[in-house]
Amino acid sequence: MAHLGQREVTLVCASRAPLERIEAYERRMGWSFPWVSSLRSDFSYDFGVSFPAPWAGTSQQDMPRGRGAVPEGAVYNFTRQPFAPENPGLSAFALDEGAVYHTYSCYGRGLDAVNTAYQLLDRAPEGRNEDGLAVPVAWVRRHDEYQHAGPAPAR
Repeated sequence: MAHLGQREVTLVCASRAPLERIEAYERRMGWSFPWVSSLRSDFSYDFGVSFPAPWAGTSQQDMPRGRGAVPEGAVYNFTRQPFAPENPGLSAFALDEGAVYHTYSCYGRGLDAVNTAYQLLDRAPEGRNEDGLAVPVAWVRRHDEYQHAGPAPAR
């Protein structure tokens, strides 16, 4: 954040969850960047990462999961294909004399830079090794959900 701030850039994350859940998650993960709730707005729908139909009024826990959950009529990552009702995305905006302009969005594989582990795995002997997973990122866990921290660092 300090590096971005020096370039007059900031990072704000948004999730379609109640603010109380977001704040608890921030504490659990040890994050300190701004994170807001888009729950009571159309933001996530407008930027193509959330899809209401046919689940309007369905709780998040009861929504179908995984590839093929959303009908092919919906568009995510600039394509019409089956996908989950909630998906990741990254958008950039510019503020100019009080007006906000949408300058960039990416989805799917365009988000690889956000998971910096991919940058290292792409250079490892076995690469990402995601064959056989239900979805490519199925291996990703929160830091406190891995069974072990991995091999000890080389000395």
